Amino acid sequence: MIAYVTVGADDIAAAKRFYSAFLPALGYGLKEGPEGLSYALPVAPGQVPVFPDFYVKPPFDGGAASAGNGAMVAFEARNQAQVRALHAAALVAGGADEGQPGFRPDYGPQFYVSYLRDPQGNKIALFSSNPADPGRDG
Repeated sequence: MIAYVTVGADDIAAAKRFYSAFLPALGYGLKEGPEGLSYALPVAPGQVPVFPDFYVKPPFDGGAASAGNGAMVAFEARNQAQVRALHAAALVAGGADEGQPGFRPDYGPQFYVSYLRDPQGNKIALFSSNPADPGRDG
């Protein structure tokens, strides 16, 4: 099980604007501290987290943050409308478009996805596979 994912950021304020534009809508709460940003889904007392936490932090070694080539973090939205809304909000909050919301021919007929880069250049996907939404072929 993946416990957490961390991406590096040199500008924590810009990262906070970007990630706070969509992660709270997906249920993530934010804790901010001197070590950076920690986003986590709520966990009931006595329960074990089922989804990983997401951290945005300056690199531990003190060097400049850089985006991993081929690395991407994907967040699941409730439906296609939320993918579109959160993609737009993330762009307004300083993100860069890497692929408008829509279906991709290489993925399943219900997989609706958009791609972004955060202000540091990390690649982020927002997707939905909600069977109640129309599929690629329908």
